[in-house]
Amino acid sequence: MNLAFLFIAEAYQVYHGAAIALDLMRRPGVTVTFYYNDENVPHHLERIRCAYGAPPVTYVRLTRTPITKAVQRLRVFGLAKEAVLRANEAALDQHDAVISLEDTAEILFGDRPRSARPARVLIVHGAGDRHVPSMPRRARFDLIIVQGEKMKRRFLDMGVARPGHITAPGYPKLDTSRRLAAVGTPLFANDRPIALYNPHKVRGLQSWDRFIEPMLSAFAAQDDFNLIVAPHVKMFRRRSERRRDQWRARSTPTILIDPESDRSVDNTYTTAAAIYIGDVSSQVYEFLATPRPCVFLNAHRVDWRRDPHFRFWELGDVIEDPDELMQAVCDAPARHHLYIERQRELTARSLGDTSPGAAHRAATDILTFLGHPSIEQPEHSPRETA
Repeated sequence: MNLAFLFIAEAYQVYHGAAIALDLMRRPGVTVTFYYNDENVPHHLERIRCAYGAPPVTYVRLTRTPITKAVQRLRVFGLAKEAVLRANEAALDQHDAVISLEDTAEILFGDRPRSARPARVLIVHGAGDRHVPSMPRRARFDLIIVQGEKMKRRFLDMGVARPGHITAPGYPKLDTSRRLAAVGTPLFANDRPIALYNPHKVRGLQSWDRFIEPMLSAFAAQDDFNLIVAPHVKMFRRRSERRRDQWRARSTPTILIDPESDRSVDNTYTTAAAIYIGDVSSQVYEFLATPRPCVFLNAHRVDWRRDPHFRFWELGDVIEDPDELMQAVCDAPARHHLYIERQRELTARSLGDTSPGAAHRAATDILTFLGHPSIEQPEHSPRETA
């Protein structure tokens, strides 16, 4: 069976899917070809491949037309994903299935019947609750892999997925984070608890514009906490390296500003932090794999309490004014008992089975759906079976 593993979007999505691809490679009779669009993808794939002790693989850069290359160099217009997909459709058509972390791949192969094209498989990255405008696209995939029962039920109820065409094997990124975890240089030279600010870029909900400057000032004026500022990497994706360096340069001995690095995407910060500060990023569930205090920023005064797309704001205090921030952060540990049971409940439903082996289970689900008689290869890592 010949599978195409497609990384059409930014490199951060590698951490959600690479472990599944590496597991598929180990199955008898399965060949995996890695295709990528973002030039940074191979670096991250190699980090993960080495952590898993997998053999070397060949990474294939997706063909891009001269116009597409020019658009990508400008950055402001993104990765031109649809144009890249159309330029590579003939090559991808040679595989038995195309497995993607990005729902843009639904445009592949048009409306050809399943018997006349490769299977389209979507691995949903992230486990958040916010509304995703591209949700209807996902109905065109033959198989959808989500993390937990919450999203599985949501997809079924919305008619995005059909019974037998969606599975929830757990959160593969946690497998990868465990593999990458290592004792390294401390993030700070002191032992203060760390608060992590993890804003998203989504318009109309992001908190960065209103909160970042008051937050930096407030944390600089106190001596109880360190602060990590690690926005969703797409926030700075279309900005210049000079602009990113300007933000890095504002770091201090107690404030670390990281607009884009390996540590901002591999769970280093969500593991190290004692308190999470955020708006609508699904990384809150990665943080809450171990329940801890949260503070949420409602910068646009959204009426969220009866909106299921803001369910994760039930997991900590929600504030609207930057002047309330430091008091909320200071109060969060003492108020955590109000939220810990809800955190455990909703995180379990969101991430699904957090035991080691989610990537292995996802790979098995894919091959089972495709009808491949693969013999399961057990996990052998001491780190994951301890």
